[in-house]
Amino acid sequence: MSTQRLARLKTPLVYVMGSVYVIAGVGHFLVPDLFAQIVPPQLPAATALVYLSGIAEIGLGIGVMVPRTRRVAAWGLVALLLAVFPANVYMATSGVVIQGAPPAIADPGVGRWVRLPLQVVLVVWAWWYTADPPENAI
Repeated sequence: MSTQRLARLKTPLVYVMGSVYVIAGVGHFLVPDLFAQIVPPQLPAATALVYLSGIAEIGLGIGVMVPRTRRVAAWGLVALLLAVFPANVYMATSGVVIQGAPPAIADPGVGRWVRLPLQVVLVVWAWWYTADPPENAI
């Protein structure tokens, strides 16, 4: 894909990304027990961490869609993705059956391992918005 075409997609894609984080964050409040199952057992207060990460996803998802806060929110998303990476590693390696999860990730298997490289894609996507915007951008 050409750099010019990618640049044209940058603005619409930020709204896709932001919306995905808001929806995911709301999910943390609708089914907290589902998310709590993938919090590594070494961490305390799994449900509280699920709620905190949900608040962060909602706030940062909204923030990345607002031009004035986009850069700092994008850095926040990078940090959040790195912070939740251990949960994805735990999910992939634990062998725990995740009650209430979609079939692709409920049982241990390839579906869980796909999330690990997906995290890299998500970090790069968020990082794309950390650069200073051009002066004439809105």
